[in-house]
Amino acid sequence: MHTVKAGSYEIGQGHPLALLAGPCVLEGYEHSLAIGREVKRICGKLGIPYIFKASFDKANRSSYDSFRGPGLEEGLKQLAAIKKELGVPVVSDVHETWQVEKAAEVLDVIQIPAFLCRQTDLVCAAARTGRCVNVKKGQFLAPWDMKNVIAKIEAAGNRNILLTERGSSFGYNTLVTDMRGLAVMRGLGYPVVMDATHSVQIPGGQGKTSGGQSQYAPQMARAAAAVGIDALFLEVHDDPSKALSDGPNMVRLDQLEALLEQVLAIDKIVRG
Repeated sequence: MHTVKAGSYEIGQGHPLALLAGPCVLEGYEHSLAIGREVKRICGKLGIPYIFKASFDKANRSSYDSFRGPGLEEGLKQLAAIKKELGVPVVSDVHETWQVEKAAEVLDVIQIPAFLCRQTDLVCAAARTGRCVNVKKGQFLAPWDMKNVIAKIEAAGNRNILLTERGSSFGYNTLVTDMRGLAVMRGLGYPVVMDATHSVQIPGGQGKTSGGQSQYAPQMARAAAAVGIDALFLEVHDDPSKALSDGPNMVRLDQLEALLEQVLAIDKIVRG
């Protein structure tokens, strides 16, 4: 398996389980920083490499009226400040090729959203930056089909790749997660990430917004650790009921430490 660099961290076989976590979208600098500071404290206590996560623009919202975030310029400014203040790598998603070069000036990990994982120009533009590229497996893709996404990134000269599982479409407004997919994607030679919060999302389930079953996110995280993962992705919030995006599938910040303790205990057994 390739070892991947994310900022100063190394992710992959033989390295500690990493965490990509934060609010779904930047809801304001001070609020996002406060969440990141608490997650960093918890990760420091537990010995987990921490990468701050938040979107500067949620372009794939259900409704035109949905909150999207501060946008590229202001969002990257906030992410750069959070990165400096916390001293941790940062990850955010890009939706357009024109965003990539500017985003790479700040981001340590460039994330390709699941809906866009087959967009060749976007994937290759992210790869050419030399940054770590985290690709979320599309809800419509089989895990073995991610080999084609890998080939695109490698063709652009980048082998700094993370593959993320976030569930597969099952009928309407429903996602299911086949845990075998984690093993399949890991077998492609790159570290795998489990997105335990988006996996319990109910896409478009509330009409103009997506719903979710956040009560099952801990089960998804623990189950993935039992299969074997290299990193865990969680959207966390101090009050998910007031979150401006993806609140129904988020993990409460005050429940994060206990969950990570459980995940680490399982991870320790799996790693032997």
